[in-house]
Parts: sequence; structure tokens; C-alpha cells
Amino acid sequence: MIRRPLRPISQIIFARKNGQNPDHIERENIRQRHLKMEKVTRIRSESRLLVLIGFFFVSFLAIGLKMGMLSMITPVEPISSTQILQTLTKRADILDRNGSILATNLITNALYAKPNLMIDKQTAAKELVKIFPDLKLLNLINQFEGTKKFIWIKRKISPEQMQAVHELGEPGLKFGPREMRLYPNGRLAAHVLGGVRYGRQSVHSAELVGSAGVELQFDKFLQDELGSGDPLILSLDLGVQSAIGHVLQGGMQLMNAKGAAAILMDIHSGEIISMVSLPDFDPNDRVQKVSKKDGSQSSLFNKAVQGRYELGSVFKVFTAAMALEDGIVNQNTLVDTSSPIIWGRHRISNYHRLPEELPFTDVIVKSSNTGTSRLAKELGGVRQKEFLTNLGFFESTGIELVEGKQITSQYPSNWSEISTMTISYGHGISSSPLHLAAAFASVLNGGLKVNPTLLKRNGTDKIRKRVIRSDVSQTLINILYQVVERGTASAARVHGYSVAGKTGTAKKVKPTGGYYNKKNITTFASVFPAEAPKYVLLVTLDEPVVITGLKSRRTAGWTAAPISSEIIYRAAPLLGVRPNLQNKINDGLLLVGN
Repeated sequence: MIRRPLRPISQIIFARKNGQNPDHIERENIRQRHLKMEKVTRIRSESRLLVLIGFFFVSFLAIGLKMGMLSMITPVEPISSTQILQTLTKRADILDRNGSILATNLITNALYAKPNLMIDKQTAAKELVKIFPDLKLLNLINQFEGTKKFIWIKRKISPEQMQAVHELGEPGLKFGPREMRLYPNGRLAAHVLGGVRYGRQSVHSAELVGSAGVELQFDKFLQDELGSGDPLILSLDLGVQSAIGHVLQGGMQLMNAKGAAAILMDIHSGEIISMVSLPDFDPNDRVQKVSKKDGSQSSLFNKAVQGRYELGSVFKVFTAAMALEDGIVNQNTLVDTSSPIIWGRHRISNYHRLPEELPFTDVIVKSSNTGTSRLAKELGGVRQKEFLTNLGFFESTGIELVEGKQITSQYPSNWSEISTMTISYGHGISSSPLHLAAAFASVLNGGLKVNPTLLKRNGTDKIRKRVIRSDVSQTLINILYQVVERGTASAARVHGYSVAGKTGTAKKVKPTGGYYNKKNITTFASVFPAEAPKYVLLVTLDEPVVITGLKSRRTAGWTAAPISSEIIYRAAPLLGVRPNLQNKINDGLLLVGN
């Protein structure tokens, strides 16, 4: 840096030459320099002050705007990120037709461990075993002392268990929020509801995914991705379901049966008011897999939908419907019921000794195998197969359960004359109870095809296929009413209610072929009230046997019919069906008060 001298020599010489004092020149130079420095400093200070004023102005303006916005917003409680995630993944409720809760959600927690944060691993393991007795002490200790940094201990725990773990004071034991599916009615409607499992899950959230029943069938709707909050409303009636389940459970034990199923359906709309399959399970603690050895004996197996059985003489109703529809008989036509019928190596006989001839009505009332076989032979196999096809036996029922999607009736590949004869009384064809209930409703509701459903409907389908004439349907009701009043189903009579129905008893088929001698499937299919049918009730028992005196009884009249009677007695008032205690005649149907 070159410093300029305050008193340049040229200015000194010039000053002396002109008689001036050089010292004055130096002081003037110093004064000018100080003025210049003062000006620069003042300008710099003023700039800094303007910037500071601008900063405070903008700050106060921003704070004022924020306070104004807050004053116009309704205050709400802060929500954590995990709560937001749970809200987004909330599964919709399932309700019965009256709005009662069948399935809902409960916020709970999962328990996991971070061994690297644990202080006393062995003590923590011992205390956890006390809280959760199903845990193994050695397994926990080995996991805690291993190399893993994250260990799941329990996928869901109760609030009481959470508090007990919290009181251990172990920093390595952590909790993760969970949404748990809760079925407040326990086993009630278990096979319809199915159950859920955890899909994708992390420490802070878990996805509930349907694993069976309507939970799986309507999984996308129930996940409520749009956040509509709309529940799934089923056709079930919780009170009726409870009553039927209680009666069927007691009846199954009384009849020493291995299993049982019951279906109550609206005869016009096809809405299933109740569906019970026993043995059942608790969907709150569902076992996810069905036994491969014999799936039909698993408690997860829905006998009403998945079970396919030879259902016996209830099929005589369809043979009678064809015969009346085609005009080959009327109620009083005499039918050859002589026994036996020999067809090659096959022999068809009546279960009871019957006269050589019976009026057509009594062929059904007395349940004559030979009389029904001869009628079916006259109708022909083509007509029989066509009629059963129209009733929906050879296609899925369309029920909203994944378990029922592929279930259709099984029948001989060669529909021969002997097949036509045996199928006429329910042997040689295997169907699900739900197929039978739907077909029964179709021929007894006036002759219009019924499609069963588990969803609540607002009325019936506008366009329905006609399967038989309405007058034929009324005649069938009259005949089936007499089956209960003076035929094989006398044990199904109910005080105050008129019931029309048909019994069916069939030997169980061996897995290797042929039939068991003393193992039956018994069924009673009925409609009530008979004077104006509103509901179809089907009860099926697996291997029932009841001892009366010195005899063992295995037929539907002794097993399924009395259980149906008790079910109607319990369920009819819940359904709003008023009892009729007066005698009256309606279109030829004699209704007798007991």
C-alpha cells in the first residue's frame, strides 16, 4: 500500500513561495479525509437501519396475518401420525338387518422388543412369561440374547396386559398401535362372518385383511379406501340367529349328531335371516387352516353352504311339482306304490309297508319311494334334469360367500333310467342344504325362482323366472301341510302355527363308494305359516340317532322334524309372525289349532 503523505513537498514549496503556512495545508487535508470517512460511515449505518426496519416490518406483518388466520379456524385436538394412519386403515363395521353390530374394530397394541435397548434380559423374559403363559421362557431368553435387533412378542395384547408390561420398566419392550377386529357376539354367525388376518404390518400400523366368509367376499368394501364409513348390512337377524343356534346346538346333542346345519330364508326375496353350521368356532380366535385329513369335519367347514349330501325324500317335492305341472296326476290320482321295484341289480323299496295303490297326495304324505320312482320314470330323465336345472341345482347359488362360489350339485355322468328313479327320491344326487332351501322356496312361493342372498334387500327382484304355475305351488303346500298333520313329519307340528314340509333320510356315502348302513343324513324342509308362506326353514343333521325304548331311531321324522318344530316355535314370534289358534279353511288347506 502506497501511503500518500499529508504534506506533499510540492505543496510546501508552493505555500512558502506564496507566503502561506504549510501546517495549515496538513490540517486541511486531515479535515477533508475525516469528512469523507464520516460520510461513508453515515451512509453504511443508514443502510443497515433501513434493512433492520424492513425485517421487523415483515415479521410483524407475518405474525399479524397468522394470528388473523388462527382466529378464523375452529380449534381441534392435535392428531399424531400413527393415529392418522389408523384412521385411514379403519375397517368398516358389519351390521345385521336391524342395525345390531356383528363385527367392529377395537384399538389395541402389539408388543415387540429391541434387545439392544434392554437392561435385564433374563428378568424381562421371566416376567413376560408370567403375563403371557403361552410364551416359552427359554425361547424368549435365546431371542433376547441373540443377534436380532427387533423381535415380535405378541401381535395384539389387552389393555391389562399392556399395563402389566409397562410396569416392568424395561426400556427395550415397546408397544405398537393395532386395529383389532372384534366380533362382540362370539360364535354367533361365525361361518357367515368368516374372519380376518393381519396383512401388511409395521411397528406403527397393521392392515386387516379378510380371510373367510363375508369378511373376504367384501374385503375391498370393508377396507373403506374411500373413507365413506358406510357399514356392510347383512340380511341376518341377530335375535333369530341366536335362537336358532341355541335350539340347534341342544338338538344336535340330544340327537347325538356329529354336526348340524339350519337355514332360515325369506321365501320371496331370498334373504337369509339365519344360517347356522355346527360345530362352529369363535371368529375372535379363528384357526386359519382347515384340516387336510377331513375338512368336512372341521369347525371351519360351513355345512349349510359347502356340504354336499344325498338329502333323501325332500326331493320328492320336486318330482311332485313336475307331475302336477305336466298334468299327469292330480291330488286324487291313484299311483302304483307296490314294492319292490327291480331294475337290473337295483332294488327300490318303501321304508314302511304301504298299500299297493295310494292317491297321489298320500304318495308324498306317506313318502313312497316306489310311487315317486314310477312317476319320475313316466316323466323321463330329460324332463327331470331340465327341471332341476331350472331350480338352480347345477350352478352356484350365488351366495355372497367365497366358500360357496364353486359348490354345485353332483350327479351321475350317465343320467340313466335308474338314476332318474333314484334321484326322484333324493338318492344318486348330492346337493348343499342351501341349494335345497332355494329350490324349496322357488316351488312354494308361487313358483318364482329365488336367488339366496346374505345382503339386506329392499323388496324382491322385479324380474324373476317362473319355474311352476302358482296353482301347482298352492297344491304342493296343501300336500306338504298334510305331511306334517298326518304323515312322516307329525313331530314338526307347532302350537299356533301352520307348517308345511317334507322329511328326508338318506344313508351317508362312503368315501370309497357305497353306503354306510347306520349313518344317515336327515333333513326336514318346511315353510311357515302354511296359509301364506313367508319363510323357508331347512334343518339337516349329520349321523343323528335317538333311542326310544329299545329302538334306535335315525330317520328325519324322529330327529330333524322335532328340532324344526322348536325352532319355529322360538323364531316365529321374533319374526313378527302372529300365531293362529282358530280353525279355518283356506283354498282347501285345513289349518288346525292345537
